[in-house]
Amino acid sequence: MRISDSQLKAFIFDGGLVKERDLEQAAEEAVKTGTELRAVLLKKNLVSDEDLKKLEAYILGIPFVNLEKETVDPAVLNIIPEQLAQKHQMVAFQRNGKELQVAMVDPDDIQTLEFIKKKAGLRILPRLTTEKGIQAVLRQYQKTLEAEFGEIIKKDGGGESLEIVHDETRGADVEGEDLKKLAEDLPVIKIADTFLRHAILQGASDIHVEPTEKDVVVRFRIDGILHDAMTLPKQFAPGIVARIKVMANLKIDEHRLPQDGRFKIETPEYRISFRVSILPVFDGEKLVLRLLPESSKGYTLEKLGFNSHNLDIIHRNIVKPTGIILVTGPTGSGKTTTLYTILDLLNKPGVNISTVEDPIEYRMPRINQTQVRPDIGMTFANGLRALLRQDPNIIMVGEIRDTETASLAINAALTGHLVLSTLHTNSAAGALPRLLDMKVEPFLIASTVNSIMAQRLVRTLHGEKTLAKFTAGEEEALARQVDLKKMVEIMRHEKVIGPSEGIKDISWSRPKKSEEAPDGYKGRIGIHEVLEMSEAVSQLVMKNATADEIEKQGRAEGMITMLEDGFMKVAKGITTFEEVLRVTSE
Repeated sequence: MRISDSQLKAFIFDGGLVKERDLEQAAEEAVKTGTELRAVLLKKNLVSDEDLKKLEAYILGIPFVNLEKETVDPAVLNIIPEQLAQKHQMVAFQRNGKELQVAMVDPDDIQTLEFIKKKAGLRILPRLTTEKGIQAVLRQYQKTLEAEFGEIIKKDGGGESLEIVHDETRGADVEGEDLKKLAEDLPVIKIADTFLRHAILQGASDIHVEPTEKDVVVRFRIDGILHDAMTLPKQFAPGIVARIKVMANLKIDEHRLPQDGRFKIETPEYRISFRVSILPVFDGEKLVLRLLPESSKGYTLEKLGFNSHNLDIIHRNIVKPTGIILVTGPTGSGKTTTLYTILDLLNKPGVNISTVEDPIEYRMPRINQTQVRPDIGMTFANGLRALLRQDPNIIMVGEIRDTETASLAINAALTGHLVLSTLHTNSAAGALPRLLDMKVEPFLIASTVNSIMAQRLVRTLHGEKTLAKFTAGEEEALARQVDLKKMVEIMRHEKVIGPSEGIKDISWSRPKKSEEAPDGYKGRIGIHEVLEMSEAVSQLVMKNATADEIEKQGRAEGMITMLEDGFMKVAKGITTFEEVLRVTSE
């Protein structure tokens, strides 16, 4: 049943899916590299996985099904055990009497189909689908968080080992060996493992475990918004805290002081590093775990949401051999991801790249990454000072927090290095007065800073959208936020609207709720502003100008503000006005 490359090529050509020249080049590359033609076509984005699967299904005479939005009856789904479905990328999704429809990505896996036929005693009807479709159905094997917690609590919650709360209002007073036993108690391990796994599957960036007077609230931050995930009986609080402390190698009997630690979870599907923060509160100890995927995400600046105007500025400045490039924004705005994406562009065999970070969020090959350890004297300043003796071409400093680090970064840029770093400011223009506040000389800032990016993350619309034209009131409200004439010019330049279209011609998107996206949003993208250090901006820095004065000059020179970039993404149907205003109206 395997389709040969020549057969696939002929059908793609007949169907007009790929231009003849592109198809020939892909076929040549497949022969040269010894890879399959389909792999080369997908890598070059010449055809979508779904279109390719549909074509393969047509060639083989097997029906194609799209399972990405399909909800499968659990009784049908569990005909094929989860482990077998995961291993062979094959799921049962529909049953009619003695016939069972089974979707798969590999039509050659006849042996597994025969095994399922014998085990289930049903006639198997094979169907082809995409990997995304299979993954969507595989996620349905997971029970809901409430169901799993409910089963654990119902089954094990009454055990004597958990009845240890001495002061209901202040958390448990458990010490030493009792805490170790509690951390190793089976229900506690199950609960901790369950909410960690569900947080990973739901794409959470943070987990909050918060003790209250009567219970324990578990919340997940998904796409920047905190959601209640589960409420547990108060008796589980000390056990969960002890379990996480053991996993993060923290002091299990320390309840009075904050603690920070790390641990990692690795499976065939994902590698996640957890950054743990424990803080004493009135009702016990609050846990916050930040999830940091370690696998390379393959981001590009375009995928992060940079428009063509800003991309030109960034590419113009990152190829300079010296200077400073800054990324600004609040915690959780994607600054580090932007820096890693730029480092990936610069990561060539001919350069030495070194970083000093807190924490190392993503591991990158051929880049020398150093972890800050303030407890032993390894600060950003000391790490940067040491890096300068390591013959680097490019240096990335996780964050400029103080005068010493700022001065060292400036000196590194002056002595022939390209320095990338972050600052906590609300706008690109605000970074320059912030450096002045750190006692950096104005002439040094003007001569070393190449460009500054500011960013926020907005939630993206998912699935079907509701489209609507502006009302007169909405247009008036928008005019108070941005210069509509300039917005139209920007959108025409970015080809968001046609040369003769205006604000009134755009159909703006609104979220539409669905089962997969309860509030109509899923995923996030960046909105950005990029300020380039021009001669006029340098003169303002030399005069100790305010952030407003610098921003005014930047806009006069063509800078697109975050608000304007956000509204462009609204016009493209990527997000909504409410989202843009939510993250920009500090």
